[in-house]
Amino acid sequence: MSDSDVIIIGAGAAGLMCAAAAARRGRAVRVLEQAAKPGIKVRMSGGGRCNFTNYDVGPEHYLSRNRHFVKSALSRFTQWDFLALVERYRIPWHEREHGRLFCNGNSKAILDLLLAECRDAGAIVQLQAAVDKVARADGGGFVVHGPSSVHRCASLVVATGGLSIPKMGAGPFGYRIAEQFGMRTWPPSPGLVPLTLHPQDRERLAPLAGIAVPAVVETGDGAFHDHVLFTHRGLSGPAILQASNYWEPGAVVTVDWLPGESGARLIEQGRRTHPNRQLKTVLGHRLPARLVAALLPPPVLETPLAQLSNAQLETVSGQLHQWRIVPGGTEGYRTAEVTRGGVDCDAVSSQTLESRSVPGLYFIGEVLDVTGWLGGYNLQWAWSSGWCAGQYV
Repeated sequence: MSDSDVIIIGAGAAGLMCAAAAARRGRAVRVLEQAAKPGIKVRMSGGGRCNFTNYDVGPEHYLSRNRHFVKSALSRFTQWDFLALVERYRIPWHEREHGRLFCNGNSKAILDLLLAECRDAGAIVQLQAAVDKVARADGGGFVVHGPSSVHRCASLVVATGGLSIPKMGAGPFGYRIAEQFGMRTWPPSPGLVPLTLHPQDRERLAPLAGIAVPAVVETGDGAFHDHVLFTHRGLSGPAILQASNYWEPGAVVTVDWLPGESGARLIEQGRRTHPNRQLKTVLGHRLPARLVAALLPPPVLETPLAQLSNAQLETVSGQLHQWRIVPGGTEGYRTAEVTRGGVDCDAVSSQTLESRSVPGLYFIGEVLDVTGWLGGYNLQWAWSSGWCAGQYV
């Protein structure tokens, strides 16, 4: 049996940040990671360039049944704090749309930063170190059992993530630890995930596969202005991924294909200047021809602008600005970037990330019922929650 002040289960973004922060306080820290490599999702982030944070971070960018929970951690370790760390390691970076910050080069630079912080602070990162079970130790603290090892610690940090991308080792172990100690977990579901279509809609929209169009997508309480991508399975792209966090089975998704414009005004202008042009010609100047053909029936599209009836104009406006579809489901955890749901935040201190009912037990990162928007928000939650827990473990 080896003894440590702190055992962290999971060498992802939150776990490594917590390890470095705790070790810098003089704590003896050991990180146990079941995979052969640390930080797999960090390396995958941002298409391999790591969207490590965002210029604009606030509680409004997160979903949780406790909507105030993220405020404390986000205010104490901010996007500017992590950006300062990136600058200190001289990692070149750039800004993309919507304030998203990416590495110029490979995302491995961010992982190397985290590992260097752990190494310099004296934290031990142990790979291929699966955990089978945890238990309360006699006299306080915890005993962590692996296939061929046993560890004892005063503080146990669960940084196991969610269920997204199971081929990378994701699993429900963190939820089971919470439930083992009597803590509630909210049912998990895929987040930031492409939406699939019912067979009839999939067949109808199949010719659009590969088309990407800027639009406003709304469902539930979410509305996002970004690109929609048609795929062979359904709908994807940043606007759809964002909306998926707010979509519930059976709910309608509404799309405005001409955000910030008026389809009616566009047609009226065309009537004045080119009254004999067909509707499909005018709309083809704003939208891909294949999309236009899928939105409206040929008789309407081939009608000269001057001959469009009021009823036809109403149909056109509805399809352009309030196109409605009910997805059949999502692509699931296989392609989901995050997991909605998780350990109940009401059961955890927002300041220390410690369980309110089990002293010494901490939960950080995606294992909690905190889901960020697309754009660096989930990694920022990992940095903030990991750093804050590291001040107390």
